[in-house]
Amino acid sequence: METKDILKSLREKQGLTQDELAERVFVTRQAVSRWETGETQPNTETLKLLSREFDVSINTLLGSPRQLICQCCGMPLNDDGMISREPDGSFNEEYCKWCYTDGQFVYQSKDALLDFLVSHMPNPDNTPEEQRRSQFEGYLNQLAHWK
Repeated sequence: METKDILKSLREKQGLTQDELAERVFVTRQAVSRWETGETQPNTETLKLLSREFDVSINTLLGSPRQLICQCCGMPLNDDGMISREPDGSFNEEYCKWCYTDGQFVYQSKDALLDFLVSHMPNPDNTPEEQRRSQFEGYLNQLAHWK
């Protein structure tokens, strides 16, 4: 779906008029109308307000143009329910909710995450622990959080 369709659908699901939504995000009804016809798109600050208003990520508002991946563990973030949140409730699209919770990182070191992965990830080929650890570390080293 395109942003215009997503915004209209979310607004209608909440039973809001264009005027009511405009008031909640501090714009005019005409601005909301232009978003919903695809004439314009909300700016970054307004996208943040809309994200909070509708409780969806900015990525979702924009039609999921990016495949989000947790920059700590590498998990694909295919659903807004998997995305971490800041203490104020806003989405943090860089991390999953298991690696970053309430403004805090769960894994204080890469070794702590590696310990978790080695002990919890399936090992159908019975790969030796050190080899698995090395494979996981190679992947984690590509993620922004561990660079």
